[in-house]
Amino acid sequence: MLPDLRQPLVRQLAESDAPRRYWHLGDENGRAWLFESVEGDGHEEWAIRQVLVGADRTGRRYWWRHLQDEHGFLTDQPLEVWELTEITEQAFEAVWEASD
Repeated sequence: MLPDLRQPLVRQLAESDAPRRYWHLGDENGRAWLFESVEGDGHEEWAIRQVLVGADRTGRRYWWRHLQDEHGFLTDQPLEVWELTEITEQAFEAVWEASD
């Protein structure tokens, strides 16, 4: 498997002092995505941590140390925030901590 070239960028953003924002997106199939983001170059929001919650309510975590697996992956595009609902840090952290 080739090294993922996103890892250094995601790690740099995650370890920065940039302000964090938190987001939620759900779909009609009962799945949900939660994101922690920071603003990168170009004033775009980039996910640095992400939780995918399946219809079975199983949560899967993605971040710079775990970018992808057979179930999903950390997005490699800026977030389209107009499609997302902003949530609190506490809401994101509760789901993050309850996920694998």
